Amino acid sequence: MPSLLRVILHPLLPSHVGQNYDHSGIDAVYPLTLFFATGIWLVYQRYQRMHNSPVPFEHQVPSPADPGWVSTPIENANLESHLEHEGLRPPIQDRRYITSFDPATSLHIGTFLADDEEDIRKKIQKAAAAQKKWKHTTFTQRRRVVRSLLKWLVDNQELCARVACRDSGKTLIDAALGEILTTCSKMEWLINYGERWLRPEDRSTNLMLSYKKCQVHYEPLGVVAAIVSWNYPLHNAWSPILASIFAGNGVVLKCSESVMWSSTWFVSIITECLKACGHDENLVQIVCCYPEQADALTKSPMIKHITFIGSETVGRKIAQAATENLIPVTLELGGKDPAVILPGTDLNKWISIWMRGVFQNMGQNCIGIERLIVHSEQYDDLYNLMLDRIPKLRTGSVLAQTPEGYVRTIECGSMISGNRFKDLVDMIQDAEENGANIIGGEQQQHEYFENGYYFTPSLVGPVDPDMAIAKEELFAPIAVLMQYETIEEAIEIANGTKYGLGASVFGPDQDLCLDVAKQLECGMVSVNDFGVFYVRVFFWLQDLPFGGIKKSGYGRFGGPEGLRSLTNPKAIVVDRFPGLIQTSIPKVLDYPLRSLYNSWDFLSNLVLFLYGDGWRNRLRGLVALSRAANK
Repeated sequence: MPSLLRVILHPLLPSHVGQNYDHSGIDAVYPLTLFFATGIWLVYQRYQRMHNSPVPFEHQVPSPADPGWVSTPIENANLESHLEHEGLRPPIQDRRYITSFDPATSLHIGTFLADDEEDIRKKIQKAAAAQKKWKHTTFTQRRRVVRSLLKWLVDNQELCARVACRDSGKTLIDAALGEILTTCSKMEWLINYGERWLRPEDRSTNLMLSYKKCQVHYEPLGVVAAIVSWNYPLHNAWSPILASIFAGNGVVLKCSESVMWSSTWFVSIITECLKACGHDENLVQIVCCYPEQADALTKSPMIKHITFIGSETVGRKIAQAATENLIPVTLELGGKDPAVILPGTDLNKWISIWMRGVFQNMGQNCIGIERLIVHSEQYDDLYNLMLDRIPKLRTGSVLAQTPEGYVRTIECGSMISGNRFKDLVDMIQDAEENGANIIGGEQQQHEYFENGYYFTPSLVGPVDPDMAIAKEELFAPIAVLMQYETIEEAIEIANGTKYGLGASVFGPDQDLCLDVAKQLECGMVSVNDFGVFYVRVFFWLQDLPFGGIKKSGYGRFGGPEGLRSLTNPKAIVVDRFPGLIQTSIPKVLDYPLRSLYNSWDFLSNLVLFLYGDGWRNRLRGLVALSRAANK
């Protein structure tokens, strides 16, 4: 018998076996044992693959995702351009439609029928019917769906990035960072930890209920809704859908009208995966409608939870509509995230992080850095570092060729539309009139894409806390520089807006950074980094809850907190020793009461025994309790 196998089997041999023991019997039997062990292992592995391996599924490749795709350019493109351009008009005139277009190039992607109230009601009903069966699926089955989607996304990441670019105008790099990496991270966490936070959880009991077992069961709510913004069409669609179905719910996603084309395709990937895994594809529904029809979703008695990502103005309307049926709501609204740069910080070390934080996705990022708060002694240095980089940023479309015949290398894409350009210019001009220096600060007339929505990457500073640009969310590629004299002033400036979503603190002393971070009024803080609370970077870290305070909203999605918010936490208490020890009513408390005085005496001494201060008081309560019980 091989020496390694002898060592493995040695503890199993009889204790009287000595050095001269004849191992020939073991040597003869072991190959058979090894054969059976290998067979069991192979069967187990086959079982695991059968139930856990990713399931392949078919999908259509949308032609607009092709960089060489061409279409009709739309001048002054908007959601209802089909009404203004005769060649885009749909055949049915008694329904509302939505025009999808590439905001970077103004190319027409398609004109789609918008959902009306009846469409929305039918979709909710379909999700509800599918959820009745889905809620009985195992976590193994749910993991397999998520694992299949994860493999598909990794295998098709460039296609997904191009789809997101076409509909939102972003760059491939912004799509990789904000769409692909974040979504893969969320799915990995669900696969590895989702069941841990949703399976029944034991809770401790006290002395009085020591004969009971207490558990919390996290049960599906039914059909939940997610109403999401346009800035990350893949991530904002998949993240709430996957969390919802993993918790056992059906889900209706209302996407933004601005990204109807891409959102519909991204959701179709999930429904195709569900079908390939043997589940009802109707579990997930997508709604795209104008705001006037949204009440059919937010006021539906069949919806049991709403997750909203968007502006404060719309968030208020969602919350108000949800009160009609007391639907719980999670709101992730605007932000005015500060980056507090403490004295002595090496500016050259972190300038790249700040550039990414400000200009990621053209500033259309809820946790983007909207204010750089720096000590007055380092203000000029930071301003010059920004001044050296910002004018070099190039805008354009990664999916369009220039007249020279090649795809330009660009750092910044387009804005989603030009609706806010006037407000941005007004705030920048106000800052300039009050002493700020301006670099950029205007709508860009692009040399190749004359109908695209571009805003010049801008630098504004120094900005005072009372300026509009220091208070209002910009959601634009604008670096706002503010200066302070003391750390206390820096904290006051950081907390000086109505928002409280994310923040970051930079400095050479991590303990000081942590102290400042604790004083910031927000839901999330990164120390010497930007936005890492949004991505679970390392496999041993838990996914974090995402959300803010003040007018940035309430509630959390992501992590255990967000996952559990999509469930009904039901407390269940059972007997620890059924049939042996169970609750009984002492005679002194049995109805009808024989004596109110004796009943009170019994209960007051029971409280003293259970919760009295010190063992003497508790012993005194026990003696009195025994005496009162026998009266």
